[in-house]
Amino acid sequence: MSVITVFNGLFSEAGLVVKRVLDSTGCRLVTDQEIVADAAGLSGMAEDKIARAFQAKASVFNSFSHEKERAIAWLRLAMADKLLGRDELLFNGFASQLPDPGIDHILKVCLISGMKERLASAENSEGFAEKHALKLIRKDDEDRAAWVECVRGSKDPWDRSLYDLIVPVGTSGVDKAADLIVEQFSNPAVKVTDVSRAKVEDFALAARVETVLAAEGHSIKVAAKAGAVTLTINKHVLLLERLERELKEIVSGVEGVKKVETGVGKGFHQTDIYRKVDFEVPSKVLLVDDEREFAETLSERLMMRDMGSAVVYDGEAALDLMREDEPEVMVLDLKMPGIDGIEVLRRVKAEHPNIEVIILTGHGSEKDREVCMGLGAFAYLHKPVDIELLSSTLKAANEKIRNAE
Repeated sequence: MSVITVFNGLFSEAGLVVKRVLDSTGCRLVTDQEIVADAAGLSGMAEDKIARAFQAKASVFNSFSHEKERAIAWLRLAMADKLLGRDELLFNGFASQLPDPGIDHILKVCLISGMKERLASAENSEGFAEKHALKLIRKDDEDRAAWVECVRGSKDPWDRSLYDLIVPVGTSGVDKAADLIVEQFSNPAVKVTDVSRAKVEDFALAARVETVLAAEGHSIKVAAKAGAVTLTINKHVLLLERLERELKEIVSGVEGVKKVETGVGKGFHQTDIYRKVDFEVPSKVLLVDDEREFAETLSERLMMRDMGSAVVYDGEAALDLMREDEPEVMVLDLKMPGIDGIEVLRRVKAEHPNIEVIILTGHGSEKDREVCMGLGAFAYLHKPVDIELLSSTLKAANEKIRNAE
């Protein structure tokens, strides 16, 4: 059945418009929360990790973990499953940008207002002061712009070419905005046809292939048409032919795939190097040490072993990053200015007990070791540390995390 997707700016009265459209059309509302929950059920990933894909700020570990790309792949598959159904649906939120824009029976709507109207709406509906509302709007616009660029390739989230209908709610009013959408929804151009239904099936196959590749550690652009799948490599690869053979072997086994072609995109010749995720090694390691040169050198040595790592130089920064990004493994020094390593360990285990912490110190005592292990540290190592010992300890911590998932 026909579908409406609604993307909107914050404080553009989208909720009121959507409610009126639902009342008039009988469509069922599908929220971002429902798509995220479905994607989590399909993938086994945590809902909060999938929802993080909507945020502009990517994880500092993402170049190794590909967590955002994996989340988007599963979000697409969850969206495809909805579109393959027979219900008339209205998608409102970030997920509205996921479907293939070529699916003709989807009415693509954007609801937006001028900044003056948005600030007035924030004050009237929520009681927000202008300064606070402006901060919220700018953050939301930043997230939406980054999301649209990621999934649609446009730097402007309000680009007219992305939508069938852009409604300036602030000037048109809620009722007229809803009437415009309802009127266009009855247009024969957005009715389901055999051609548009086939495009949904193509979108679903591409999404399914994308998740299969993601499960094997690959992040590749996928397109499909009548069973023919095209894989586009957009990062530089040293052994391109070998990668193409591997990708074809994986994708050829996916149900519904009749033919596989590979090629390189416009990003292939850039300096960014294609990395396949190796799930046997940790991709989200946080190094916490006030000895900057040591920490940076250690990070480089871990990355040479395909372990994704980030570095902070004090305990407070480590706790801040943990709350924003949640690393999987932390390599923690004990003696640091400000919050020391033992206090960081205590707070990490209290707030995020699933994070494994490896103590790496040059000044610890036997008593310190007993305290750290009692607080839940995974291991207690001394500087200077043999890189192979640290690597094997990190892999063991990673294995414990994977077995717990």
